[in-house]
Amino acid sequence: MLGGQTGDTMTAALAHITIEAGVATIALDNPKANCYSYAMMQQLDACVLDARMREDVHVIVLTGAGEKFFCAGADIGMLGGLSPTEKYFFCLHANETLLRLEQTPKLVIAALNGHCVGGGLEVALACDIRLGRDGAFQVGLPEVKLGVLPGTGGTQRLVRLLGRARALELMVTGQTFPMKAARGEGLLHRVLEADSAASFQAQVREYASQFVPPLGASKAVGMIKRAVHAGADLGLAEALGLERELQQQLFLSADAKEGILANREKREPRFLGH
Repeated sequence: MLGGQTGDTMTAALAHITIEAGVATIALDNPKANCYSYAMMQQLDACVLDARMREDVHVIVLTGAGEKFFCAGADIGMLGGLSPTEKYFFCLHANETLLRLEQTPKLVIAALNGHCVGGGLEVALACDIRLGRDGAFQVGLPEVKLGVLPGTGGTQRLVRLLGRARALELMVTGQTFPMKAARGEGLLHRVLEADSAASFQAQVREYASQFVPPLGASKAVGMIKRAVHAGADLGLAEALGLERELQQQLFLSADAKEGILANREKREPRFLGH
């Protein structure tokens, strides 16, 4: 169960959240490989809900604790002790948790501080932007080598990211890649040079700060995210209707008024996030 909350940090055994300068950092923390269990997914779910409800949070960063692993997937030991029915409901809850993360109208950045394989990559695929730490770390979906499929959204999100043919090949071969090669495959957006996890996390925070007021129009970022995710599953006419409605909401916002005024006055805007 989640521990108590002190200041801006929620103490948890397996997932914890820290809020600083508009960025909520959620860390998966299950040494040594940050594998997730039902308990971790419950705690991750609670952290996501906390971050999405807080007005002082504009960006969410999801990362792993330690130097070597973002997440190596599901806890195989835990799975071995579950009945087939329990395994099904474990997968269902994991799907629900990642959908909540994906549908949260705040930008979510996956900070891959180490190995990101199996269910770990499936978690990262539910994030909007994936930043990798350069080094001897692997990224991929090797579940087929266990005789199972990527069951936490991998078969669906990877297809939407890479296309049917390439996604199918990667999953049936179980191939994994170093970080820079994973970026070349389209799995990551950027790879950051860092000689330690601390240095990597500092660079991630700097990257995230561009989306936080006063520099970033976080409300517009959230609306863009909603338009992209929801609109992709609609017909063009319906998606354009959604886009118009979201744009109208932004036209009524303080940030749009500030952005347009700053443009007319030839100065940098100072956004509020509302």
